Amino acid sequence: AVDAYIASTGGDAGMVETLRQSWGLDQSALTRLASYVWALAHFDLGRSVAFSRPILDVILERLPNTLLLMGSATALSFALGSLLGIVAGARPGSFRDRLLSIGSLALYAVPSFWFGLVLIVVFAVDLRWLPVGGIETIASGRTGLSRAADIAVHLVLPVTALGLIYLALYLRMMRAGMAEIWRLDFILAARARGLPRQRIVLAHVARNALLPLVTMLGLQSAQMLGGSVVIESVFAVPGLGRLAQEAVSARDTPLLMGIILTSAVLVVLINLAVDIAYAFLDPRVGASEAAA
Repeated sequence: AVDAYIASTGGDAGMVETLRQSWGLDQSALTRLASYVWALAHFDLGRSVAFSRPILDVILERLPNTLLLMGSATALSFALGSLLGIVAGARPGSFRDRLLSIGSLALYAVPSFWFGLVLIVVFAVDLRWLPVGGIETIASGRTGLSRAADIAVHLVLPVTALGLIYLALYLRMMRAGMAEIWRLDFILAARARGLPRQRIVLAHVARNALLPLVTMLGLQSAQMLGGSVVIESVFAVPGLGRLAQEAVSARDTPLLMGIILTSAVLVVLINLAVDIAYAFLDPRVGASEAAA
């Protein structure tokens, strides 16, 4: 770390030794680990070399932008993917099912950075409907609803680029789950009773096929967080992903460690929330554990 810092800024042997002592690199690995864990217990992530600020302050400054981007993209991909999956799975093997399945495969194969650049060229450069990047207009002085509307306009392109890529996954999962449920006995019984097809699709088939998608929400959170690194870099969104890219470029090891730790905690919390929601949506989960 010291060698990388000296190579980029310059310095002599005395400065190298001073940096090693100030960063604690002259101590043993076990001592450094104990010091780091003790600092973490006090919510101290250290000090950023590139920003010359406490790492926790830098992360808390960028984290809301990433959460806003991820939350909006997740809501878009889950809602629209589930809806299109219901449309495709309502009649498996039909023309619209094949069309949506092929379209979702093509969409999922598109690299997110290329898709983001295409959106910028079409909607920001050519049509000039939306801003090229950023999270809000710089030095606009807006407050309240005006600022919220400005942020929403800036998030349209990055949320679309990030959300549509993962939309294909939810669409295919929903469609596959509904295709399996159509062959189950209780669906045959519902059809034999003469229930309307729309009621069977929504109340029985889609409702039961939705549960695996909730589980996928938690598993997908880590990939969504990783995908935000690319999207935030393309659209110049000052979030946690772009901060990680800046930390790598600046060889800021303490900052990068803090980002990785924060991301891991974030993924664990998201998965915990998803597990709680799954148990709430499917009472059989809690009932089976109580019976055991």
